[in-house]
Amino acid sequence: MGGQSEHPELWAFLAALRSGEVLSGTVAAIERFGVFVALDEGPRHPVFPGVGFVTYPELSWRRFEAATEIVQAGQRVSGEFLQFDTWNLEARMSLRAIQADPFPAFAEVTTVGSELRGVVTALSPIGTFVEVADGIEGLVPPRTPAEPQPEAGAEVTVVVTGIDRERRRLTLRGRCQG
Repeated sequence: MGGQSEHPELWAFLAALRSGEVLSGTVAAIERFGVFVALDEGPRHPVFPGVGFVTYPELSWRRFEAATEIVQAGQRVSGEFLQFDTWNLEARMSLRAIQADPFPAFAEVTTVGSELRGVVTALSPIGTFVEVADGIEGLVPPRTPAEPQPEAGAEVTVVVTGIDRERRRLTLRGRCQG
């Protein structure tokens, strides 16, 4: 990619950014490995469509299948600067860092034993993921291999069996019928 000597203006711009600073720009391209953001300030990137780069986990607190569920090309976005990627000469950013994490507020009002209604979002070998509030998903581990799993999109009733605030994990027990 070239470093400090080949692209001194870009290097100087990126090196001056501070962790936590909010950067704004326009979504320039959505790729399978992340999202490029053309920043409002600073020089253009010599190769990539934008100097800002957001990995998929940093797009949102919510689970999503495709980045286009969160952002669209041409959309204005703001994100927190995480680090200067000196290899790719880009500013790693987080859009979710400037959004409120819904988990602490949810954990504040929810207790083990609470019964909740939710929607099945994904099925996996480790169990069924159920969204019980906006941006809040929990895992219902399978009880027996023969136990039928509901389909994605099904409404289910679940009971909270564990809340791990540090790891943002919610464990559920559920009836497999809606």
